Amino acid sequence: MGILSNRVPREKLQPGDHIYSWRFAYSYAHHGIYVGDGQVIHFTRGQGQELGTGTFLDSVLGSTVSSPSHAHNPCDQCGMDKNCTGVLLSCLDCFLCGYPLYRFEYAENIAVFMMRVRPGTCTLAVSDAPEVVLHRAKYLLENGFGGYHIFRKNCEDFAVYCKTGLLIDDNIIPSGGQAGSFVSGPTSALTAGVVRMLMAEPWGIVAVTAGMYCISRYALDLGNRKDVNKVAVEELVAKVGLVSPLSTEIPSMIDESNAKEEAVAGKFDITN
Repeated sequence: MGILSNRVPREKLQPGDHIYSWRFAYSYAHHGIYVGDGQVIHFTRGQGQELGTGTFLDSVLGSTVSSPSHAHNPCDQCGMDKNCTGVLLSCLDCFLCGYPLYRFEYAENIAVFMMRVRPGTCTLAVSDAPEVVLHRAKYLLENGFGGYHIFRKNCEDFAVYCKTGLLIDDNIIPSGGQAGSFVSGPTSALTAGVVRMLMAEPWGIVAVTAGMYCISRYALDLGNRKDVNKVAVEELVAKVGLVSPLSTEIPSMIDESNAKEEAVAGKFDITN
């Protein structure tokens, strides 16, 4: 692979690789974990289901996030139903949907990381061993990863967690999204004068914008953050209630209903 491209031939893939494929004129990418034998575990959403953004993106991206809009029948090779949502196991062809294959890079060199201006292609974070990555992916395939949200919990978040086991403040969103919070008070005070001077010229605006973007990517990368924790996949599933999300709600509702019935019975003495 070249310095500026992560494109990889299929025969070079190894079990546990984090792979992705650009979609919709490179506007976004779909990510997953290659598990070997031409199969991929990935977190996706079914066609015609809302993304939950509450914006026009629900309709614009709704039919393109995981598969072409014309595909409705299960795959003859892997049986994947394009309308299913959640963590799925599919063949590589269904994952790619005819688009090129790329491999997400971990423990990337800082210089190369800064040269890759497009996010979602590499990280400074170190990947765990392939067998650990595969265990996480397969465990989440069996137990789920919760509801899909294109901004807060998406396919890239799923793949990055499988590779690293890292979560931000024990949240289920490993990639984070706190843009703009990377410049601390002391840093802002130190650079304010330089920024004002550069912003006086047109070229300075471009330089400052590019510089701030690079700094934010570097500071917010999972490999640099101090608010990340290693969370076992079993703990993650138990913590967010992915195995049986209704198990904690139904008993409480029943108890509340019983309490109300007992209160009514006592008030009107309907037992006598």
